[in-house]
Amino acid sequence: MTGWPGAPVVYEIDTWPWLTAVAARLGHPVTLADVPGEVWDEVVPPGTDAVWLMGVWERSPAGLVVARANEGLQRSFHEALPDMKPADLVGSPYCVRRYRVDEHLGGPAALATARAELARRGVRLILDYVPNHVAPDHPAVVEEPSWFVAGDEADEAKEPDGWFRAAGRILAHGRDPYFPPWPDVAQLNAFDPGLRAATARALGEIAAQCDGIRCDMAMLLTNDVFARTWGAHVGPAPEQEFWPQVIGTLRQSHPGVVLIAEAYWDMEWTLQQQGFDFCYDKRLYDRLAHESAASVRGHLAAGRDYQDKLIRFIENHDEPRAAEALPGGRDRAAAVAIATLPGATLWHDGQFEGRRVHLPVFLGRFPDEPADEDLRAFYRRLLAVVGGMRRADWRLLDVGGWPDNPTHADVVAWAWHDEVPHHIVAVNLSDHPAQGRIALPWPALSGHTRLVDLLDGRVFERDRLSEEGLYVDLPPWGRHLLAVTTS
Repeated sequence: MTGWPGAPVVYEIDTWPWLTAVAARLGHPVTLADVPGEVWDEVVPPGTDAVWLMGVWERSPAGLVVARANEGLQRSFHEALPDMKPADLVGSPYCVRRYRVDEHLGGPAALATARAELARRGVRLILDYVPNHVAPDHPAVVEEPSWFVAGDEADEAKEPDGWFRAAGRILAHGRDPYFPPWPDVAQLNAFDPGLRAATARALGEIAAQCDGIRCDMAMLLTNDVFARTWGAHVGPAPEQEFWPQVIGTLRQSHPGVVLIAEAYWDMEWTLQQQGFDFCYDKRLYDRLAHESAASVRGHLAAGRDYQDKLIRFIENHDEPRAAEALPGGRDRAAAVAIATLPGATLWHDGQFEGRRVHLPVFLGRFPDEPADEDLRAFYRRLLAVVGGMRRADWRLLDVGGWPDNPTHADVVAWAWHDEVPHHIVAVNLSDHPAQGRIALPWPALSGHTRLVDLLDGRVFERDRLSEEGLYVDLPPWGRHLLAVTTS
């Protein structure tokens, strides 16, 4: 992670529809090379360390044909974009024809210009890699048959939707073990030595164009998962795991590139040990969105060696929009939590404005939605005040209550500290008011303490916090982000 901060803030942009919106605003077509400087200034929030331009690679014409014919996909497209036109369907960025920047976006030279614009603002660039599958018209389907999972007519007859014919062979569609096959992609064989070498080369070529790489569905390539998914079709697993072999080769030429794993099924620790700098914290997302404060508190009891290598989010291109999925202020409570915890933070373009429509990645235009200016102001303030906060040590704090008032169980709290806390965070993860007393076991807080809530400017003067703790009374989904000064 040469040159990267330890807890980076990443901002994801859905590149194609974002450029469509920029073009509409300017009144003429736009590539990544043509984005005006003031637009880059506007789109990159203060405190951002890296921009993830999602979906820059060449999209597949064959995949586009599949998307046009798939009734389920078509329904989802029209639900998200009721006035959808044929030109709005541009194909999936995860059905990659070639790892070359799509000409619609301006090609490789335009990406280099965008990277330079970001670098001038002190911001790094992250791009995608899809290790599990490629488009059915990827050149390797014909040129490198050993890279793919192959079957026979019996497989095709048993599961017609799981296989397709190409270059005289029967090949598997890409899949994970828990869902039906993806009909627009061809499954790569993670056990094939040639594919592993090709993956390292492809990652090296991508790393030459950016500062970080987000690897799609990275857990599918681990030996155990891949063997369970494909069984006899791929034979016994190699002695060496896929990612340590690939990443080891990549690090020889690009030691400083940051690698982010999309990870599910509690495989974050495994992928961290296999070489990834950060892994998705989907489990925290699920707990913040659907579960109780107790589940969040239990999640945060993990060691810093694990938490520092997680990337926290409440929205990305795969998840529902936070303003829709976490209503009533739950989104703001969750946002304060992920912004102030150890590890990396991921924000998504449109999240700050309160967009509610989850756009399928196949589409190249956003629907018109009014911006929530109050929510935008909240996020801008949050990002401004958390800059530099996550330093020194972090500690999960105990919150106590009273026999006749159990609502303290809905409050989670933590502190960033060195000799004494310099910031204290308290969040009510419930839809009702909650009161509690936060234990602050620092002797230096026995005297007078001044607490400033950086979210709303309120000032609290308190004494004997180390003995009595900090009493909080929070409304539904309420939160404090307190700067601490002792005297």
